[in-house]
Amino acid sequence: MRGPEVPAKALDARALAALAANPGCRRRAILDGAGVDKAALASALGTPSGFGQSQFALTRGNAFEAKVKADGGAELLRLVHSRLDPGAEPPAGAAVPDLSSPGPEGRTARTALALREAVAAGGWTLLDHPMLALDVAGSLAFLEPDAVVVHPDGSWTVVEIKSFPMLDGSADPAKVGAAARQAAVYVLALEDVAARLDPAPPVRHRVLLVCPKDFSNLPTASAVDVRKQRAVTARQLARLTRVEEIADTLPEGTCFAPDRPAEELTAAVEAVPATYAPECLSACELAFHCRERSRAAGAVTRLGRPLRAELGGLTTVEDVLAAARGESGDPDDPTVAALRRAATLRTEALTAITLPTQAHPPATPHTAEVTPCR
Repeated sequence: MRGPEVPAKALDARALAALAANPGCRRRAILDGAGVDKAALASALGTPSGFGQSQFALTRGNAFEAKVKADGGAELLRLVHSRLDPGAEPPAGAAVPDLSSPGPEGRTARTALALREAVAAGGWTLLDHPMLALDVAGSLAFLEPDAVVVHPDGSWTVVEIKSFPMLDGSADPAKVGAAARQAAVYVLALEDVAARLDPAPPVRHRVLLVCPKDFSNLPTASAVDVRKQRAVTARQLARLTRVEEIADTLPEGTCFAPDRPAEELTAAVEAVPATYAPECLSACELAFHCRERSRAAGAVTRLGRPLRAELGGLTTVEDVLAAARGESGDPDDPTVAALRRAATLRTEALTAITLPTQAHPPATPHTAEVTPCR
């Protein structure tokens, strides 16, 4: 579906978190499941997206991550010990196994083996960029967290390294929330690995978020509880329609290759229903295209999910206005009744504003005596 010569774009934790945040969007589900490069597709459709990180941000993030993991991850392990497990023995001489292996499947198997060996050996172990796998709507996603630490008691901790700063011990709540949702995906994938071991090692629900301290390049860290994000992500991913079921509803020969004619690509994309919301602008490369289509169709989803939820069966702006004017809708429907009441109040308010006011006689001008200052 992505084209015979187009390589698959791997799903990452950020994409899965965005997919879980909007599980009703079949368009994103089929495109991600087929490995379609949505950024290239958006450009081919004439609605390029500015979504993603700049090259400068990527370079800065890679440099900071290298600093955190220098000397065998000594500073990173010290932060894990002090923030999450101060009662354990200090992480001196921790093991750092080699996880290199050909292909994502090989790296996934090598990671699972390294985790099993670390639990059996005891002590501290640092897994640098392990590879995990997670089944999402019938499509296997390979995930690569920044690090996973095995504690002396056999428990596992996910480590997220970000380049945004922590000022006076706290960071931007929006960025911390995004990092927590991303880490929750890693926790789910780790739980799948742990479930295959007997006994299953505990996967900690408090992850370590490592960021630069204040305006320096020195690392600091904070423990973030991701139990809520993990539960929401697991529930939303379970609700996703399987990719095969979506593909069965598409016309024969549907293809999303960016080199196809624009008309053909538009028809292919429109064959899959989308669920657009303003939040998509910060999470999906096709958001601009879907927003244009949503505006053209007059869909109320473009005004936000809370408003869409309150409008019930009224799915377009025209339906809402017609119900408010009394031209359609069941009067016994609470939504329709509220719209008509709001329309009545609006009309009364506008009438009161436009009523002619009583003329007042002009004020008699007078001249005040001014005493100059000395």
